[in-house]
Order: sequence, then C-alpha cells, then structure tokens
Amino acid sequence: MIKVEHPIPGRCPVCTGPTFVERVGCDACGSAVEGRFALDWPHQLTREQLAFVKVFVSCRGKIKDVEEALGISYPTVVSRLDQVVEAVTGQSQPSPSPASERRLKILEDLAAGRIDLNQAEQKLRER
Repeated sequence: MIKVEHPIPGRCPVCTGPTFVERVGCDACGSAVEGRFALDWPHQLTREQLAFVKVFVSCRGKIKDVEEALGISYPTVVSRLDQVVEAVTGQSQPSPSPASERRLKILEDLAAGRIDLNQAEQKLRER
C-alpha cells in the first residue's frame, strides 16, 4: 500500500489563520503523540515562496545565480526575498527610496546589456 503524504498547510484555507498539528505518528512502530504542536517558520511561506527559498539556498544566496535560475531581474529577486523575510518575521521591509529604485534600474539595465558601463556611470552621476 502506497501512503500519500501531503504538505501541512501553514494557513487555514477558510480564514487564513495559522494552523497547528495535533497528532504526530511513527510509521515504524505505530506509536503517536497527541498535543498542540506549533509549525516552524517554513509553514509561514506560500508554496511559491518556499520554491523561491529552495532556489535561493541552492544558489547559495548569490542573487545573480538566482536571477539566472529563475529568469528574473535583480529587483524581482530582491522583492521576492523581502516578501519571504516579511512572511518569516512578520515585519515589512521599508520601501526603497526613489533614488535607490533608480540606481537599481540602472544596474539592471547594465547587467542586461541595455546600456554599457560608461552610460551607467553617467546615469548614476546624474541627479
């Protein structure tokens, strides 16, 4: 007989409140423990966020490698990472300033080959 194992939902499908585990069992000996068990931080993440974390860790946190693996831009990687941090800590990240967003866009254009190094330097010096 094949046992189907499903991931434990970290959020209630009805009200989106946090869930908990009430019974943990052992396949080998058949024993079980009952109580109220809290779920750890991975269960605070959506499936998409968990998949992102898996890629991020497998890339050893190198954002450039994450960009390549997922085919997304640097700002998108940072944004997804901020979402994961917020889900795990419960604290939202401060929004980047317009100047920071502008610098990120210039660096993204440079990395994508849309502008060359001289153009990037010139744009970064502009206010």
